[in-house]
This record gives sequence, C-alpha cells and structure tokens, in this order.
Amino acid sequence: MRTLAALLALMVVGCGDDGGGGGGGDGGAPDAAAPGIDADPTQNPLDGIGAVTLVAGELQFVEGPQWIAADGVLLFSDIPADTIYQLAPPDTVTVFRSPSGNSNGLALDPDGALLAAEHGNRRVSRDGTTVADAYQGMRLNSPNDVVASSDGTIYFTDPPYGIADADRELPFMGVFRVPAAGGAPVAEWEGGLAARPNGIALAPDESRLYVADTADGMLRAWDVAGDGSLSGETVVTADVPGADGMAVDDVGNLFVTTSTGIRIFAPDGTSWGTITVPEQPANCAFGGADRRTLYITARTSLYRVELAAPGLPTH
Repeated sequence: MRTLAALLALMVVGCGDDGGGGGGGDGGAPDAAAPGIDADPTQNPLDGIGAVTLVAGELQFVEGPQWIAADGVLLFSDIPADTIYQLAPPDTVTVFRSPSGNSNGLALDPDGALLAAEHGNRRVSRDGTTVADAYQGMRLNSPNDVVASSDGTIYFTDPPYGIADADRELPFMGVFRVPAAGGAPVAEWEGGLAARPNGIALAPDESRLYVADTADGMLRAWDVAGDGSLSGETVVTADVPGADGMAVDDVGNLFVTTSTGIRIFAPDGTSWGTITVPEQPANCAFGGADRRTLYITARTSLYRVELAAPGLPTH
C-alpha cells in the first residue's frame, strides 16, 4: 500500500433558508460543551474550515476511524483487506492488526481497550476477545458500528451488510446494548428486516444515543437512562440520504456521512451545511492534539479537514 499526500479542493454547501442558523429552538437546545473547551453552540461548524486533504489512498473500502489520544495515532479499518491500519500523522500508514475479522466500526472503552465491530466474525470484540456474538441463542448479523459510554456500557448496530441473506439468524436488524457490568447483549431497538441501523454515537453528556438508518435516510435518537437503557425514540432528521457513520463535536453537532458528503446538524436537527468529499464518505472521527482534525474514511481513501471547533475526546 502506498501513502499519498495531496491537497484537494473543498466545497462547502451552505444552509438553505429553511435550514436555520443556530442550534436550539423548539427541538431542543444543543448539548453543553465539555468543561474548559472553547466551543460555541451558536457558531456554524463550517466557519473557518480548511481544505479537505488526501492522507492515504489506494485502499479497498475504509471505515471506522478512531483516534488514540494516548499514542497520537488514528486507527481505521479496511474491511475487504481484513486489516486495521494505523496512521501516524501526517501520512505514515502501517498495519495495526491483520486479520481483523473484517472489522468495520472501532471505538475505545473507558480503559482504552479497542472495541471492534467485526463483520467476518459476526461479533463485537474488545482487544480481540468476544464481547457479544449472539442474542438469545441466535448469531448476530454483522455488527457495523460501536460506541462506549464513560461507565463502560457498549452500544452497537447490527445490520446484515457482512453476511448473505441465507446466513441470517435474527428476525430483525437491531441496536444493542451490552451493560457496563458485562453479560448478554440487550436488544434496545428491533428494526424490520429492511432497516439498516448503521453509524452510532453518544451526545457529549451521554444523555442521548444517535443511530443513522441507511435504508430510511434518517437519524434517530433515544434518551439514555441511568442504567444505560434507551427510551423515547425520536427522529432528529429524515434528510440524510445514505446515512452511514458519524462523529459529534463538543457542543453536540452531528457530522453524518451521507451520499452527498458530510452533513452537519445541530442536536435539534437544524442543518448547518455540508462538507463535500472527493469520494463518498463512510465514517468520520475527530483527532489531533486539539481534536480539531476531522478524519474521513471514504471508499478507497482516508482524508482529513481542519475545523475551528473541537470534537469529542476519546476515553
């Protein structure tokens, strides 16, 4: 694999008249920023944005970017290559783990262990050991994306992208929770067989869980209870065609990868605009020492763009 560094032009598509200008409103105020972080919920995240830069190319299908603050590196999956790669900025890419179980989404638990949604093994793993691979005696479909809360609760999505229809055992496409104390996964949402729950993320204060539904082009949200269970499903926006992965900044703005680029929404669904990427993006994550670099996995390439506001820190 060769590593490339080339500058590409960035197009920023502004909000329309009905997109609104700021967060808040009747749909709910933006989540509070993390203490000590210079973040303004009224600032358009596209203000002061840099150019989208190609970091690495000639890959197969990249996904699941995850910044590792302790090491100052980014991990990301190449699903068909059965490999997790490591980026040492600015552009040095090496193999981190291979085989990877055809990993897709990556995350960190509060102790810094690596969580991986593995298509090939039909499981969620922690540092290579199984966290969840079945529900009520039936094998999972192909876990797609994963996130952990600060108390260790793990949430993941389970569409069928990594398996053939004939291999499915579950009668639904779900959003699952693994309790902080461990144990069997709990089905928090059972979508129909046509549903495609995909990207997953928590609000900055962990009071809401967001899930992108690719089939419906929709971003859903649930309230998170003290025990980690979900309730009060709402639709944040139904204007995310091809919704895939996502990242959240310090004030709760949602950066959602779609078929038209990275759509940015305030927590109430107000649209800030779109970052256009040369290839269709699949996922994104904040990184860098100041957490103002948005890394973007997009089909055969990894990109980055510098933003004015920071994204959520990793555990």
